[in-house]
Amino acid sequence: MSFLLLSFVVSLLTTLVVVRSSDQHGRLSSDTEISGPQKFHVQPVPRIGGVGVLVAMVAGATLAQFTRPAHSLSLWLLLAASLPTFLGGFAEDMTKNVSAARRLTATVISAGLAVWLLDAVIHRTDIPGVDQLVGMEPFAIALTLFVVTGVANSVNIIDGFNGLASMCVLIMMLAVAYVALQVGDRLVLTAAMIAAGAVLGFFVWNFPGGLIFLGDGGAYLLGFLLSELGVLLIMRNALVSPLFPLLLCAYPIFETIFSIYRRKILKGVASSQPDGIHLHTLIHRRLVRQMIGDTHEHRLRARNSMTSPYLWLLCSLSVIPAVLWWNQTAVLSGFLALFMMSYIVLYWRIVRFKVPKWLVTRR
Repeated sequence: MSFLLLSFVVSLLTTLVVVRSSDQHGRLSSDTEISGPQKFHVQPVPRIGGVGVLVAMVAGATLAQFTRPAHSLSLWLLLAASLPTFLGGFAEDMTKNVSAARRLTATVISAGLAVWLLDAVIHRTDIPGVDQLVGMEPFAIALTLFVVTGVANSVNIIDGFNGLASMCVLIMMLAVAYVALQVGDRLVLTAAMIAAGAVLGFFVWNFPGGLIFLGDGGAYLLGFLLSELGVLLIMRNALVSPLFPLLLCAYPIFETIFSIYRRKILKGVASSQPDGIHLHTLIHRRLVRQMIGDTHEHRLRARNSMTSPYLWLLCSLSVIPAVLWWNQTAVLSGFLALFMMSYIVLYWRIVRFKVPKWLVTRR
């Protein structure tokens, strides 16, 4: 608990400093574009919230240096591996000129560093046929790079509304910490608690007021840490099903896969091209707007923030069974299939203006 508390306080104070000093750095750090398919804020907002998260992670690793020396080196190596993906996203936050391909390349480099420094490689999947392939080291490394990069990118994709990505990551980090506690993995438990505190400190300033955004640096950093802790958990603990982290991250992962299918197959455009029909944007426009209404500034901010709880619930629908049956692959497989079907049904009902009545609250 001391790790969570320390990282929370450090993140809270560091993020506050970033917010209060935005007059000095806002020309570079703020998201000044308030129109576009994925823009829902009403004034320029700093988008370098990842700074507070990273500083809090460093503070947590420093505490571990004195209280858990057996794990401190691994924590420092994990943070060292995370730097390329964070810096790639941070550069985009500051310059608005770093392509998605370059950011993904930086994330691949981070995943490669984790393979080298921590031996964080997926050697088990419990998927027939795939397990035979990952028995060969080149395939195992390639799969690990793909999975880690994909999860990091998926967290960035769902970072669209106040509190959406940060709360989802917080829920998932606490789930990782719980399972690590069950199997006695002190390294993963410590790292997950530090990350949870760091996210929570940022969340205070992000939701509901939207005083600061995670930005690409923060989103990629959190996605990388989440995916690496999942890899380390199944690598270090044979009792944990390889499908646990997959079901745990089902919402951002399936959002990404479905978005690629929707753009490339259905629309025939580049998968990296932004659009306004992610599930979270549809919920904002077709559910929340009905409830809150007009376009006054305070109403727009409220609509932004009140979109996120719908997606927190969706995220929890995969996290809860993942936590309850973390060591039972067959059960996790069933819930994963159920989640995907539920997502598709919900998405197409909303996109066709057939919003389930139980989701709508009249004004």
